[in-house]
Amino acid sequence: MSTTTPRTDPRVLRTRQLIREAFIDLLQELELEKITVNRITERATINRVTFYLHYRDIPDMVEKIAEEMIKQIEEIINDASNPSPVRDKDWPIMYKMQKLIEHIADNSKFYKVLLASKRIPVFTDSLMNLMIKLITERAQNREPSTALSTTRVPTDIAIWYGSSAFIGTIINWLRHDMPYTPAFLAKQLSHLFRLQLPETD
Repeated sequence: MSTTTPRTDPRVLRTRQLIREAFIDLLQELELEKITVNRITERATINRVTFYLHYRDIPDMVEKIAEEMIKQIEEIINDASNPSPVRDKDWPIMYKMQKLIEHIADNSKFYKVLLASKRIPVFTDSLMNLMIKLITERAQNREPSTALSTTRVPTDIAIWYGSSAFIGTIINWLRHDMPYTPAFLAKQLSHLFRLQLPETD
């Protein structure tokens, strides 16, 4: 997964990319607990000193990769603000979802391993927290719905449900080799969120 940032030495980016790719490849073969720095450096064709220039240890590497994942997703979502000629109040959230799902599809090997296969908590938790934030913003900005306001589902429960449903849908979509296009999946999720999110107090 590309994580290019301004003013970062291309050699540093390349080394980190090699380490990440080696880590993902090893995760397809081994459990996280069995992966060592030696295994990663051998697979990445770098030496141990180089690894430690970038990460303190494997937990630090995993945490930083998760941080980079969330940072990149936030950049994609923040940049997904292209205007649409369609007069649909749900277009902004649908468009952001589409760009996010396209990103996941473009980096499907990364996400299949970390979310759909190994379910490493730091990655699922980080993505869950981001989705809770986005859905909370959506719930606060949506127009009141008579049908939903009569049910009086507490907002926090609806947000927990929506974020968990999104993550679960993405995981199953990956496990089934992405049978739907990102645009189609984003549209369906947008419809579901419109039905699920309550009027905020």
